[in-house]
Amino acid sequence: MHHTAHASDGHREIRQRRLLFRSWHRGTQEADLLLGRFAETCLADFDSRQLDRFEALLDCIDTDLFDWITGRVPPPPAHDHDVMHLLLSCHARQKRG
Repeated sequence: MHHTAHASDGHREIRQRRLLFRSWHRGTQEADLLLGRFAETCLADFDSRQLDRFEALLDCIDTDLFDWITGRVPPPPAHDHDVMHLLLSCHARQKRG
């Protein structure tokens, strides 16, 4: 029995694993921890549009991401979305730790 949902689920899982890997391999330890932990916590619940938005965030440079996540600079409108807000609240929880 083949369901089309399984094929897209498989594709989504591969994509999640790839994004998780990218999150943990940013190049700076701070970014690895921030994005890696976030990806481990949240990626499994993302739909494909949220994965698109997260992937676009991963394409940003670390210094920009840090400024947005730490609140030094508000994220630009293109990145001011649900995924960024989840990332911000995840970071706030980690800081309270």
